[in-house]
Amino acid sequence: MWGVALQDVSPTLRFSDFEVDLRAGELRKQGARIKLQEQPFQILQALLEHPGQVVTREELQRRIWPADTFVDFDHGLYNAIKRLREALGDTADMPRFIETLPKRGYRFKGVVNGNGFGSAPVEARPVEQAPSVREEVSIASTKRRGPRILSAVLVAVAAVAVLLSAAPGGIASTFRRWFSSGTSVPAIHSLAVLPLQNLSGDPAQDYFADGMTEELITELSGINALKVISRTSVMRYKKSDKSLPEIESELHVDGIVEGSVTRKGNEVRVTAQLIYAPEDKNVWAHSYEGQFQDSLTVQSEVASAIAGAVRTQIAPDEQTRLQAARPVSPKALEAYLQGTYHFNRYGYGFGLEEADKALECFRQAIAEDPTFARAYASMANVYYEEGVLVPQAQIVPLIKASAEKALALDPNLPQAHLSLAGVKVNYEWDWQGAEREYKRAIELDPNSALAHEAFGEYLLAVGRMEEGLNEKEWAQELDPVGWHVEVGLYEARRYDQAISLLTKYLESAPADGRAHFYLSECYAQKGMYKEAIQHLRMAAALFGLKEIADSMDRGYAASGYKGAMRELAKGAEQLYARHQFTSLFIAEFYVRLGDNERALKWLQQDYKKREDAGLTELNADPVWDPLRSDPRFKNLVRGVGLPETNIVAR
Repeated sequence: MWGVALQDVSPTLRFSDFEVDLRAGELRKQGARIKLQEQPFQILQALLEHPGQVVTREELQRRIWPADTFVDFDHGLYNAIKRLREALGDTADMPRFIETLPKRGYRFKGVVNGNGFGSAPVEARPVEQAPSVREEVSIASTKRRGPRILSAVLVAVAAVAVLLSAAPGGIASTFRRWFSSGTSVPAIHSLAVLPLQNLSGDPAQDYFADGMTEELITELSGINALKVISRTSVMRYKKSDKSLPEIESELHVDGIVEGSVTRKGNEVRVTAQLIYAPEDKNVWAHSYEGQFQDSLTVQSEVASAIAGAVRTQIAPDEQTRLQAARPVSPKALEAYLQGTYHFNRYGYGFGLEEADKALECFRQAIAEDPTFARAYASMANVYYEEGVLVPQAQIVPLIKASAEKALALDPNLPQAHLSLAGVKVNYEWDWQGAEREYKRAIELDPNSALAHEAFGEYLLAVGRMEEGLNEKEWAQELDPVGWHVEVGLYEARRYDQAISLLTKYLESAPADGRAHFYLSECYAQKGMYKEAIQHLRMAAALFGLKEIADSMDRGYAASGYKGAMRELAKGAEQLYARHQFTSLFIAEFYVRLGDNERALKWLQQDYKKREDAGLTELNADPVWDPLRSDPRFKNLVRGVGLPETNIVAR
């Protein structure tokens, strides 16, 4: 069938509104060029050379995937056909141009005009049967962005194969490699891992797909040579219709990883592919099959393979950490992933009950496997986040015990180091110890936006303003959808910049109460009290304090800004009596009201009981500027352990 020489083919083939320029390797529609990768273009050429005839799968394999190329042919062919159909506006179930003959091949339906290649139209008829499962395995997942599919083809160099074969742990993986003919692998320095699709056919398995996404991000984040976008930014693209160019533009990356997970009982299949986003080019893909309890090890293998595919240098200690994952008992892993799912929901504002569910799941994981270090680290993280709502004497021992147990089992868990750093700085005022823990957390996970932001707060607190802003800017790079630099700008007294960024952020996240609170702070510092009260009221309502929000409205209507602040302070004191508020916030409300004596009283109360982590910001937070000359305030600053020379002069 392939006896026609290329020189015998017209350099331009036409069908319908399309034109194929063989010499230029271009597909055009009504004169406009349509982007089409090399392999889909070669398939189109093969079909156009024989319109109305079946071009078998074997013939396509011989022509486009030569014998000396390692390839997962089924997924590679599906990938190319899918992209070709998208370029032509065609579909598999109602084909206008590309007809599937299951288990046989494909046929071009239409008239092709050009130098001997023409035929009568092939009579339209239904497809003989539905596409095979192998061919259409991820059709549901492609609905998210249209031009994307979840292929299971692996492109990797031999060194990567050696690297992966040495990885630990009983994985029944199948390694499939593919290099596009004549295509070099581009250098990729920044990555976004899009949410893995749940192809299990069971929505209840969404937690598993989300958990595996987070584990893959965590593994890749530990590679210093790669910039990896945080989970909080990529999860917004779950079930999104945005195209890859749009995602690339929003996240500022040159590589995108996407894939799927399928779980049937104890059997798990994970596929992933890497796309060079600027050219929409498949660079690497892989398929893994194994047991559920090996899932964490799978993600370590995937991360190693991706690092090899993008030609990233992995330091020996980073490689050791990638290989450190071990199989976990199915019940422990199930509980751990469920806990991760619930804690992330808590982070998205689904309520404190989600944090409680997360804690219970992590306890179950530890009960099943008392040596499961990650479960201890995650438990410490939940305790730390709940610390703003629980008295210090109750919560700090729980955070420390969980984090220290995690590190005793695995000293290379960045999450546990970060929790310990938070305890040392916010509750123990051990500034040197906290800095060591922050630096260790960032060393182990250089792509943690949370660690960079927390360390930035530390640096701002001790007066290292430029270093702190740099850390926050890096956090913003890693989590472009979130907001990280705004608090630093506020503390640097750059209110207009902070207001601009917070306002823009709230356009896409209007229910973020913390952002409304800091926007209120900025407006108050500028004397824009109407706007300050507006956003403070919204913050109170979003935090579930509707009664206080309503009382603020009444106070503002009666006597303006000070009336609103008086109502807020009174309501906060009532909540404090019920152990539902901290004294630091009450002090802040009084200083904004202009009642410095009451503000100092509540600050001293907070210092005595160490009720709130915010005492560490006495130097940096502009709200305390009216108190800076008072000796009592200076004593508080020294008591917290902040160097007096770093007190912001006003």
